[in-house]
Amino acid sequence: MFGFIGNIGPWELILILVIVLIVVGPGKLPQVGKSMGQALQSFRKAKEDDFEELEEKEEKSEV
Repeated sequence: MFGFIGNIGPWELILILVIVLIVVGPGKLPQVGKSMGQALQSFRKAKEDDFEELEEKEEKSEV
């Protein structure tokens, strides 16, 4: 899951979450989560669109 970051154990993850909570604040945390979710959704959609476009180009070049 976090292979590109390295070995993150549960204590490191808890520490990161506590730092994020301190920096962002408990009131803004739901907004930050929602924004990150929307960004991830947009990224996934763009990735799927790119793959579909690439497949279409491959199909046209085979014909």
